[in-house]
Amino acid sequence: MAVRVVAAAPLLALVVTSAQQPPPPSVRYEQHVFAGGNPPPAESLENPLKGDKRAAADGEKLFSAFNCDGCHAVGAVGGQGPSLADGRWRYGGADGAVFQSIYYGRPRGMPAFGGVLPPEAIWRLVTYLQSLTPAADPATVSW
Repeated sequence: MAVRVVAAAPLLALVVTSAQQPPPPSVRYEQHVFAGGNPPPAESLENPLKGDKRAAADGEKLFSAFNCDGCHAVGAVGGQGPSLADGRWRYGGADGAVFQSIYYGRPRGMPAFGGVLPPEAIWRLVTYLQSLTPAADPATVSW
């Protein structure tokens, strides 16, 4: 346990100012279905750290430090909570959708971390999750 705290200690400094952060905007992403083809006002959130290997490594440390692996298992392969590494997303795998899942939480078990983590830390988690390569699953059929 001490290893987790030491490894993530520099990243925990990000947590201190999260209460002063404004909430992220409403998000539009391709998985939304628009009634009458008319989208409501929203923005698209794009990951400012996309592809950044250092941010992904920091996100992996945060994943462990905030006990995300307690539900999603080490490597985010799924445990009590769903796999975050298999490329299948219930609430959408776009940058903004993953961000909002972490920031606001989701029904039936996913806590909202937006009151604890600032957006920069959440983007590091998103970058880590997006860096995971889905394992080939012989039980999954490609249509």
